[in-house]
Amino acid sequence: MSIKKIIFAGTPQFSVPCLQVLLDSAHSVCAVYTQPDRPAGRGRQLQASPVKQLALAHQIPVYQPTSLKNAEAQATLAALQADLMVVVAYGLLLPETILNAPRFGCINVHASILPRWRGAAPIQRAILAGDAETGITLMQMDIGLDTGAMLMQAKCLIEPQETGETLHDKLSLLGASVLRQAIDDVEKLEKTPQDAHYATYARKLEKAEAQLDWTQSALALERAVRAYNPFPMAQTTIAGYTLRIGEAQALPAPTNAVTAGEILQITKQGIDVATQDGILRLLKVQKAGGKMLSVADFLNGHQHLLT
Repeated sequence: MSIKKIIFAGTPQFSVPCLQVLLDSAHSVCAVYTQPDRPAGRGRQLQASPVKQLALAHQIPVYQPTSLKNAEAQATLAALQADLMVVVAYGLLLPETILNAPRFGCINVHASILPRWRGAAPIQRAILAGDAETGITLMQMDIGLDTGAMLMQAKCLIEPQETGETLHDKLSLLGASVLRQAIDDVEKLEKTPQDAHYATYARKLEKAEAQLDWTQSALALERAVRAYNPFPMAQTTIAGYTLRIGEAQALPAPTNAVTAGEILQITKQGIDVATQDGILRLLKVQKAGGKMLSVADFLNGHQHLLT
């Protein structure tokens, strides 16, 4: 094992377990790069990222450039004379100058089994596609979008009731486990090129896509409800109310021909909506300004909707 001087780059909670692994290791974290503080909460006050908060708690110098494309930012990073840069959900593109600055280059902890689901939202896209498994890929970064050679992989099942949140948390810990196994001798690991023939792209999540499209199948819509929880949260309009959907269940198709989007019944068991193929039963809903409730609790305050 060679003791390495490491730059860590990450921003959200997903990245925190990986940073903790490095802090607990024999290696030295010489600097942390993270996104600039963002307004958050009702007061819209600037808030440090979870990664920044952990770095400051350990007296690690923190850098927050808005871009790494300018010469000043590149010179600052190069002056750190790091052996390795570990990148986990950082959120900024790394130009070639940055990729080549550390002695052993830059490695990335990516939340999919590459080359499937390159891109910004691999966790949610895997659920939406109905994948049975996903995992973590430790990758040597290059100038492409998640195209670098693979160093190590670990797989995990996507459970039938898995949400974007639960899979996020599972993969965050799995990523830390992979990094823990690899970091001591990462520079010696075999580099396996990706087969681009099998590549798929996990585009960024948009709020607009969370509006449920009843012309899809009930099964696809159930996956959407799970994938978009907690962001951007699936939503639809029922009896004049715009509702966010926290949980739903796909049911067999109705025996009579119905129109997609038609409300079949509203009971304490759920709100049944016809889809192109099957019924989607809404189980947990949230009205604007309210709390996420079971349909039974929601109907306690909206008795007039009962059928």
